[in-house]
Amino acid sequence: MSMETVATLRRIQPEELARMLKEQQGSADAGAEESKIAIVDVRDDDYIGGHIQGSIHAPSRALDTWMPTLLRRLADKEVVVFHCMLSQQRGPSAALRYVREKDAAAARSGSGATAQGLKQRVVVLDRGFQGWLEQYGEDAALTEGYRKDLWDDM
Repeated sequence: MSMETVATLRRIQPEELARMLKEQQGSADAGAEESKIAIVDVRDDDYIGGHIQGSIHAPSRALDTWMPTLLRRLADKEVVVFHCMLSQQRGPSAALRYVREKDAAAARSGSGATAQGLKQRVVVLDRGFQGWLEQYGEDAALTEGYRKDLWDDM
């Protein structure tokens, strides 16, 4: 069983994630294979108005249903980033649950690595989507569906 707790989950700064996404976009433009990064957005009703480019929307209220799909779809990713609006509750809780279920599945199968044999890095986006918006909300290469009018009062 995983010894990970919400307090020990690693965080990633918006700047580092943006850099990784830009590098990935450059590799994709050069014909590189599929992304090694996955971003899981667990916001519920507050999902409206934009999201990080290429992220998977798995609402926290439906995480029970989504978890088997996430475990399967993200098995080959080197980095998995979870976030909610502020990454204080839902994002870290979802990341912790993912880590524990992934570790339990690995213990049953005898494997703890990605399909390529690498250990997966699971992190939480520091300051969540709100922190992301402050820096990258209007950057269409990094943020999809951004609606400035919905965020002006925040």
